Amino acid sequence: MDAADYDSFWLWAGVRPQPVLKQARTIYLHYAEIRQIDPDRLEVLRPQMPRLQRPDIWLVLRIETLRFPGALMDRVITELVHWRDAGNKVAGLQIDFDARTRFLSKYAAFLAKIRRQLPKDFKLSITGLLDWSANGDPAGLDDLSAVIDEVVVQTYQGRKTIFGYAGYLKQLGRLRVPFKVGLVQGGEWSEPPELQSFPQFRGFVVFLVNPERAD
Repeated sequence: MDAADYDSFWLWAGVRPQPVLKQARTIYLHYAEIRQIDPDRLEVLRPQMPRLQRPDIWLVLRIETLRFPGALMDRVITELVHWRDAGNKVAGLQIDFDARTRFLSKYAAFLAKIRRQLPKDFKLSITGLLDWSANGDPAGLDDLSAVIDEVVVQTYQGRKTIFGYAGYLKQLGRLRVPFKVGLVQGGEWSEPPELQSFPQFRGFVVFLVNPERAD
């Protein structure tokens, strides 16, 4: 899979910018984390605010727990406003959390709280697991669709594409919320023919990685 064939990217902390970002229409920028070991702290990973006039920007908050003070989310929202006021085209906030498939309704309830806090001119995105499409409870998936603007379904773990991804992707027609498909740079990829026919499909996002070092 060649990242140059796409125009939407995740840029994670620790991943060096690449020339392909010059063609980006959308960048999901890993901004901060809330970690299980210290849920009272917002770990900001990009203290300097770039000015990116051309692409739409989503600030990505990686969380390892749903139990953290509401004041931390207030700080994130303040940063969204600051980034926008600095001239960036901030589309909204993306929550990156590995919610277990059987707990989707609980996760949706958490996201509903975030949605109520977000100013109405910011959208709410989440990352999603492939297993949600095949084994997610329909009620839980409906609960999610009621509170988010999009989900980006990840087809990879680490730097590797998940084995059997095509079978999972065939189930994405179940989703009632706009969705994108997340690919890993350099990973295996062959687009399932039915994907473009799903009414909620909105394209692809490529997770950029640093080149592997030669031994």
